[in-house]
Amino acid sequence: MAGIELPHIGKVVCAIIERGGLFLVAQRPEGKTMASLWEFPGGKVQENEPEETALQRELREELGVNVTIMQRLTPRFHAYPDFSLTLIPFRCLLSEGEPRALEHTALRWISPDDLPSCSFPAADLPVLDEYLASRRHPS
Repeated sequence: MAGIELPHIGKVVCAIIERGGLFLVAQRPEGKTMASLWEFPGGKVQENEPEETALQRELREELGVNVTIMQRLTPRFHAYPDFSLTLIPFRCLLSEGEPRALEHTALRWISPDDLPSCSFPAADLPVLDEYLASRRHPS
């Protein structure tokens, strides 16, 4: 099947929201692609929308919160079997509101020790690795 291009859904922003040594993960709902996997909340960047604006919009929609963006991590291109995306992660702190699962099945505040109990989509794994390395070696 050489020559067939996967649909590229574009840029997707995600937030690694930190609090008290923990970070927030959200469980994807049933009926969606990769249902029941844990992910960093966020969503698609709309055409001509700044990444930071998209992140704030998505977090208000999904969690009902506002955040302070601390650091942009390395964007990651990932190809799944049926589509590709560019994931753009940000380290954040809550600035307003308490996260609520408005579009997810569940939310959890976890530490790196809790990671074995959470399965993540493949695109999130390099983001998670970079984040954990940055926690060990703050710049």
